[in-house]
This record gives sequence, structure tokens and C-alpha cells, in this order.
Amino acid sequence: MSRTEGRVREPSELADLSSRAERACARPAAPPRRLTRRGSRLRSSNGSPAGHCGSFAGDAFLAAVARPLRLPGTSERRSPEPARRFCLRLAQDPGPRGNAGAGVPSAPPALELLKDVHLGLAPPGRGPARLALLSGHYLYYHYGCDGLDDRGWGCGYRTLQTLCSWPEGRPAGVPGLAAVQAALEDMGDKPPGFRGSRSWIGCVEASLCLDHFGGPQGRLCHVPRGAGLQGELERLYSHFAGGGGPVMVGGDADAQSKALLGVCLGPGTEAYVLVLDPHFWGAPKNPSELQAAGWVGWREVGAAFDRNSFYNLCLTSCNSQKQQHALR
Repeated sequence: MSRTEGRVREPSELADLSSRAERACARPAAPPRRLTRRGSRLRSSNGSPAGHCGSFAGDAFLAAVARPLRLPGTSERRSPEPARRFCLRLAQDPGPRGNAGAGVPSAPPALELLKDVHLGLAPPGRGPARLALLSGHYLYYHYGCDGLDDRGWGCGYRTLQTLCSWPEGRPAGVPGLAAVQAALEDMGDKPPGFRGSRSWIGCVEASLCLDHFGGPQGRLCHVPRGAGLQGELERLYSHFAGGGGPVMVGGDADAQSKALLGVCLGPGTEAYVLVLDPHFWGAPKNPSELQAAGWVGWREVGAAFDRNSFYNLCLTSCNSQKQQHALR
């Protein structure tokens, strides 16, 4: 028998406790809650008693299970083997944290990024047109591609990463989301506490980071509210026809960041832009899958952009001989 938590427990009860502990270890953990001390009991931030999945409660439970036990009829004291296995498992793999609680799918593991996912798309329109695509190569960065669940706030960061991967189409030198936030805070563009937040970024922040991390040159262009992108089509055509890279675009009413990879003008007044959408979540098998689902594709300008929104553009171009060589 063993004295645990002020009362005697039979060996059969200890075995049952260890079995329940094993099952608890296999369940996904709930998101951790901030614990506060109120009176003599720990309580969570919403005022309810701290649950068994909180870090403090988990430590107390582990200490209770791991306490040496005195075997009946002997002076020998040791821990039951099932409890010892459970303690080892909990120490080595404490389970999911963050927003990976019950009912919320965890972020996928870091993925092998797909390259130049627009290749193979047929030109839009019904007749002769002027068509210009980006030069060089890029990688498709999207929600969760590095194992971080950034759904709902990370589209600007992912578009920036796609821009940074151009023109060589390689991950070398592409900053992670934490590095981007640290750089913006360090350079004074963002206030203290921006690191580790879920705050959005747009084209202005992207242009600062392109310069900070030594990526391609980023040139900003502002499109007033009510104009849409119709008035920028010739600029975009000249940009892509002249060897330019992907263009980041975002606004206020239309706040979803995305990248433009090309433009197609004509026949007549028809106009299309090739859009790369970073909001995909999952593990794409190939570019064809993304194209079929519309994550990369041609969109009619009038339908793709909101006239009630202003837009900022960040147009990338090579800023070194090494980058120029990658276009050849």
C-alpha cells in the first residue's frame, strides 16, 4: 500500500491510476491557460479552477504518480513500472500546445515548397493579347508551410517570403515570420511587443524587409480608393516585360495580401492578372492541384479587385549582379 495525497491507496487502485494517466497522455492537450493565484487555489484566467491540462496541474500530477511506493509486507519502496513509463513519456513529449487543442487541426509539419506553380496555365481571353509574365523563379509560401499555424493573419508574411525567394527560387535567405517581426521592431517601424504577435503586415513593411534582409529591390506604388488596378495595367505590363519579379498587392477594404505574377491585356478592353494566393492550408502535391483549385490562376481585373479599396503595390526587381544572373 502507498500513502498518496493524505490517504492509503491499494496497488490495484494505483494500477488503475497509471492506466488513466496513459490514456490522458494520448489525448491532445487543451490550449494552455494563464493561471493566477486566488486565495489558496490556482485558478485560470477565466476564473474557473485550473484544469488537469494546465502546466501547474500537470506538474503536480506527475509528482504524485512518480512518488515512490511502499510495497505491502516489505520495506522496499519503488515506483510502479507503468507510472515510470508514463513519466518518461510526459517528460520527452509533453504533447501539443498553442491552438492545437481538441477540435482544432494542428499545423502541418514543414513542407517541401513547390516552385513556379503557375507553369502550365493556359493564357486567358479569347483572342490575340499582350501577355507578360515574371522572369526568374520563386517558391510558393502559404499558410502553415513551415509548420506554424498562421491562418487569419500570416498572408502578408507568406507573400513577402515568396518575394524573397525570387529570382533564384530557393529558400536560402528567406526570413521566417519571427525574424520579420523582430526586424520590424528593431528598425522602429513597429512598437515593442510586436514580436510574437499575430499582427498583419502589408506592402510597406514588405519593402522595408526586402531591403533589411538583402532580398530583391521593392518599389512601392499607391493606388487611390475607387481606381482599382485598371490604371496600373500598363505599369504592370512594363514591369513584367522588363524582367520584373512578383508584385505584392494589398489594401484596406480588400486586406488580403497576394502576389501578381503576370498581366494579360486584350483583346479589346479585356484585362487579366495572374494571382498567387497564399491562403492555401495543407500540403499541395503538385502545381496542378493548386491551379485546379484556383490558388494560382488568371483573374479578370474588375472582378478580382475592389474599387472601394485603396491598394499598395510592391514591385520587385533585381538589385545585384547575382540576381541578374539568375534571370538568364
